[in-house]
Amino acid sequence: MFISLLDLPEKEIISGFFGKFHHTENLSIGYFNIDAGSELPTHQHIHTQITHVLSGELEFNLNGEIQILSTGKIVSIPPNVPHSAKALTDCVVLDVFNPAREDYKF
Repeated sequence: MFISLLDLPEKEIISGFFGKFHHTENLSIGYFNIDAGSELPTHQHIHTQITHVLSGELEFNLNGEIQILSTGKIVSIPPNVPHSAKALTDCVVLDVFNPAREDYKF
């Protein structure tokens, strides 16, 4: 199956976080445009998540350890581990989730 990112609908998940998603039976992939200053509150979920910063700077808190993720940096988030983020600049981020995020299917 071939998909154009341009054809995927965009949805504001929380204030300042705009995502486009594609899902398979076992995975979800999300492309996020994040406005500078936007914050993702601390949360956790059953999914393994990989976050790849494609551009910008994202302050990421993984279970109390804080790092600044810049272009090209990746964080791997195990299931049920608390995490949060704040965009220090406008960011573009790629997230991969396993299993698929049913709550992101629109």
